[in-house]
Amino acid sequence: MLKTASLAIALTLVALPAMAGVTVKSCDRDVTFDAPPARAVANDVNLTEMMLALRLQDHMVGYTGVSGWKTLDATLRQGIGELPELSAKYPSKEVLVGADADFYFAGWNYGMKVGGEVTPETLAPLGIKVYELTESCIHIMKKDKASFADFFNDIDNLGRIFGVADRAGQLVAGYKARLAEIEAGIDPKAAQPRVFVYDSGTDKPFTAGGYAMPTALIEAAGGKNVMDDVASSWTTVGWEAVVDRDPEVIVIINYGDVTAEQKRQFLRDNPAFRNVSAVRNDRFAVLEYVEATPGPRNIEAVAKLAAAFHPLGR
Repeated sequence: MLKTASLAIALTLVALPAMAGVTVKSCDRDVTFDAPPARAVANDVNLTEMMLALRLQDHMVGYTGVSGWKTLDATLRQGIGELPELSAKYPSKEVLVGADADFYFAGWNYGMKVGGEVTPETLAPLGIKVYELTESCIHIMKKDKASFADFFNDIDNLGRIFGVADRAGQLVAGYKARLAEIEAGIDPKAAQPRVFVYDSGTDKPFTAGGYAMPTALIEAAGGKNVMDDVASSWTTVGWEAVVDRDPEVIVIINYGDVTAEQKRQFLRDNPAFRNVSAVRNDRFAVLEYVEATPGPRNIEAVAKLAAAFHPLGR
């Protein structure tokens, strides 16, 4: 009888940590999960790929916010399998409730808008918990400039939320090792090219400020984002500022109806840009949207940029 009682106490003690739940920091909120979400939804290709990298497909009921702007490449299409796209652009509350979602992985301007219909506060009464993309927290709070720590933090937190912390740790360790390998191949004495990120827009360009992931990618690749002093993430600036800062390389983000080549041709054909070093010397690099936004493809994006910034013989 004593042995049975002792065993019961031991089992109770072992079970306590799981019952206590897991609490993670999501922007400026603490979010507690008593059990791993079973019906998760991720918004956008990069956030969806984070879920896939952690092999969380069985915990998902779908994804949102891809086909309205972008297409699924072969890698993502294979990874998501039969998971449905619940909304081509940002989902409504009705879409998430209709899917019986219990978790929404999104970010500010990555599936949610400040003051919009879908936010952590509006979803809470519906039983849907939200984890916010760390890069996007700048829209609602002060934070440090974009860095790989943001991406690694998201992978670690998702690992804790879904009970696969060891898997997340292994992923992050692998990402860090590969990033260190890429950075070790860059001559520390090489000049840092001035870099401008061109996402979209003709009247005014949409670009990456100091709090957007491309700043971290550019710095890791041995360059300097000419807009890294802009205290925002993805934002609009004036062309005059671009011309004044005279970027030596222009990184074009490829997605949507306007192709990367069309964006490049726009810059080359406009007389206002003929004296910009990158245009004059035809120095352009292209990143796919999923490479430029926080996600698993960031690491190899650094290798691609490093090759463009420091070509052999230049």
